[in-house]
Amino acid sequence: MTRVELKNVAKEQIKGKIGIIFIMLLIVLAIGFACAFIPIVGGIASFIITPAFGLSFCLIYLKLTKKEDIAVDDIFAGFYKTGKALWLKIIISFFTFLWSLLLVIPGIIKQFSYSMAFYVLADNPELTAREALAKSKEIMNGHKFDLFVLQLSFIGWYLLVGITFGIAGIYVIPYVNATTANFYNSIKE
Repeated sequence: MTRVELKNVAKEQIKGKIGIIFIMLLIVLAIGFACAFIPIVGGIASFIITPAFGLSFCLIYLKLTKKEDIAVDDIFAGFYKTGKALWLKIIISFFTFLWSLLLVIPGIIKQFSYSMAFYVLADNPELTAREALAKSKEIMNGHKFDLFVLQLSFIGWYLLVGITFGIAGIYVIPYVNATTANFYNSIKE
């Protein structure tokens, strides 16, 4: 699929779903905000649940790409693999840090290599975190620049989010994430 096709399909997939996605985002923000006010324990809780929410969003956007219905409780779907999601986030951060020690550019390239790991784990929950990371590197081989250009094509939308003090994010966040899920689907085979 071309970049334009990925974006057009994403627009269709999120049509009529913006409200429910916004409610899910509010739930995550409220939980994160609550964690911020609890000394020490809140930081630890946030560290543990953030990857699970990330996995949940990957599951949600993959459901949208399959034209399946989504519900508000889907925001907690990633919690059934909290350990794997946390470990995946830790190893991605660790390896990206190590590559960044060489210089910034290798770290950025590796970040693109690892960028589909959560989608891989959401799509294949039986995989371990290391296997999901390896699969992400495999499917991103030859597609890192494609993803870079795809993300760069949203720069106008990101500027709009900034100009509207985040209000446009209600539409832009689902649009970008649905496009990324479609990108994952187009390269995974």
